[in-house]
Amino acid sequence: MTATYEPQAPDYRIGGFVAATERIEEDFFSVTLSDDMFVPLAEHHSDDGRDTYLVFHDRAAIWDVPGTAEYVALHLTRDVEQRTFDFEYERAPTVPLAQNWLIRRGCPPEATAPTRNHGPRPADALTSRLEDLLRTNPDGRYEVIDHHTETPGSFDFGAEVRTLVHDSHPDSAHAPYRLFLEETAKDCRSYTVREEAFANAEAADDWAMDRSTPLPLATAPKSTVGHRAQAARTRSSRAGTAGLAVPPAPVATSRPASPSVPRSHRGSR
Repeated sequence: MTATYEPQAPDYRIGGFVAATERIEEDFFSVTLSDDMFVPLAEHHSDDGRDTYLVFHDRAAIWDVPGTAEYVALHLTRDVEQRTFDFEYERAPTVPLAQNWLIRRGCPPEATAPTRNHGPRPADALTSRLEDLLRTNPDGRYEVIDHHTETPGSFDFGAEVRTLVHDSHPDSAHAPYRLFLEETAKDCRSYTVREEAFANAEAADDWAMDRSTPLPLATAPKSTVGHRAQAARTRSSRAGTAGLAVPPAPVATSRPASPSVPRSHRGSR
C-alpha cells in the first residue's frame, strides 16, 4: 500500500541521547539509513519518555529483494537517567501485523491506528474483520510462517500481499494453514483481504503458484474482537462493521502465476 503524499521526518525523539552500545548505534544507523523513504503511519510516545512506537511504510522496499515486506515497526526504549537508548524493529507484510508486533511490546492498541494514511481503504466489512484478527491475534492463534509482497510492474494489476500463517485454533484443525491474501485494486483506492484454508503449507504454496482453482476461502471469522481492538481498526473508512450479511462466494483470480511464497525478509536487531 504505497502512500501518495510527501512524508514527514520520523520522530525518534533521541535528541540528547546516545546509543547504549556501539553495536546498537551501528544497527540503528543501518535500519534508518534510508529513512527519508519512510512514510510515518502511526506513532506513540509514552508519557514517561521511555518508549516510542512507530509504524512506517518503506517506499524503498520496492527496490529491495523481490517479496520484501513494505512496512517497518520500530520500538525505541530510553534510559532517561543514563540518557541512552536501545531499539528493536520488525519488517511486516501488512499494517495489522506491524501493529500486533508493537502491541505485544506494550504499545496501547488504539495508539497503533494510522493517523497519516492517505492510501487505499478496506473494500468491505470482511476485510476489516480479518485485519482485526491479525492485529489482535487472540490467544496467540496465528504464527507467521512466510510472506511475500508483490508490486506489479504495470497498471494492469494492483499490489498483492500473501501472508502464510499456522492457525492453532481448534476450529481450524482440519486446515490449520491459512493464507491471508491482500489485493489492492489497480486504482489504489481500495483493497480486500481474504483468508484461505489449506491442510498444509505445501498446498498453500501450490495454490499460490498455480491459481487455476477458485480460492479455498475459509469460513467467515467469528466476532472475537473487543472494544479496544475496534478502536485500533486501521485504514477503515467505516467504524463498527459488525459482520458481513452474506460471505463472499469463491472466485478465481485472473492474476498470472507468480513465484511461491518465499522465506520472509523480517529483520530484528
